[in-house]
Amino acid sequence: MSLPIFLYVAILLIVALLSTRLMKVLKLPNVTGYIITGIIVGPFVLGLFFNNFTYEGIETSEIYNFVKQMGWVSTVALGFIAFSIGTSFKKKTIKAVGKRVIIITILEAVGGSLFVFIALLSAHFIFPTHISIELVLTLSAIASATAPAATLMVIKQYKAKGSLVDTLLPVVALDDAAALILFAILFQIAVGLASGGDISIYKMLFKPLIEIAMSLAFGAVIGLLISWLNRFFKSRNNKLVLCIFSVFFSLGLYVLFKQEPLGGFELSSLLMCMVAGMMFTNFAKDSDRTLDILERFTSPIYMMFFVLSGASLDLSVFINGKGLIILAVAGVYVIFRVVGKYVGAFFGASITKSEPKVKKYLGLTLVPQAGVAIGLATNANVLFAQFEETKEAAVMVLAIVLTSTLIYELIGPLVSKYALSKAGEIPPEV
Repeated sequence: MSLPIFLYVAILLIVALLSTRLMKVLKLPNVTGYIITGIIVGPFVLGLFFNNFTYEGIETSEIYNFVKQMGWVSTVALGFIAFSIGTSFKKKTIKAVGKRVIIITILEAVGGSLFVFIALLSAHFIFPTHISIELVLTLSAIASATAPAATLMVIKQYKAKGSLVDTLLPVVALDDAAALILFAILFQIAVGLASGGDISIYKMLFKPLIEIAMSLAFGAVIGLLISWLNRFFKSRNNKLVLCIFSVFFSLGLYVLFKQEPLGGFELSSLLMCMVAGMMFTNFAKDSDRTLDILERFTSPIYMMFFVLSGASLDLSVFINGKGLIILAVAGVYVIFRVVGKYVGAFFGASITKSEPKVKKYLGLTLVPQAGVAIGLATNANVLFAQFEETKEAAVMVLAIVLTSTLIYELIGPLVSKYALSKAGEIPPEV
């Protein structure tokens, strides 16, 4: 007798919810508890009890199939995350932060990607059979993302105030948008390489640019459409439906345009959702009230997303000869991303003539990485799994990012507290 899928979902939700109590005691972010919960109740830990304690044939187990069937949750969650990021791009907010913060954000995001790219590209030439160029490009793109939750938690807990905090808050708000754009560019190139065949200038350069332009255009149209429709509805629940519609419509367009009759375009559903959110928050009246409800609506979706991400971590790769490679690449990724973020933030703060303490410590507050990075890795995992040549990269990119996330979420708050303390922005009595 097999358990209904609804009972699996119920078990995942209640165990993940209970894990937040333990994380509170350990003073760790809830996302860490969700990921660990997913790993424990997933097919590669709990599933072993129903598979004679072996990974052999685990792909046919009931829990493994359930995790695969729930893959759509990750796609939907990432769409809502991108939409939410877009809503932070209000015109008045952009004017308020000015060019200084935008320059710093671009340079710290590019810095993280560039340093990881150089380090992993060097490793690719040394170990070409283990570290593919597709893996290099994908991890380089994901390296630009930052998770603000852990840093913001430290700021609130220790009542930090000052010029460093004033610079940090808008930077982390804009950072994920920069990450989505970088990912759209680099990952499109990686997909072009993964698809093989005749690699032309059109497929490697012009097609990705066309796909990005189409994604931005579709997102703008969808955002303007729901902003116009918004005026005909008074109920916040009805307005919420428009936001949900925009995310699902964007995801639907992504799937639709992948089909050959429409050109086989690999549009970025992330960019579409992000631009739709940006248009909605700028052109729809009372958008803030609607977005408050949207945040409550998406909370359990995000929880399921992180749990399923943990459950998707294929632990068998750590014992089949790939474990050392994954840990080594994760180590390189963690170190060079932090260095790149620091150098980029330092350089950005220098050319914008920011205060010395902002130049010195801003990069250290950008260490944490979680939600968007996991979402991008999950997206890459699904797409790479479609090609025989990149099935190994599909497993590795998710394993590396999840391993790195656990490290970042453990050390991130400590590093942020250290930076804010050294900058003199945490009151002495705290």
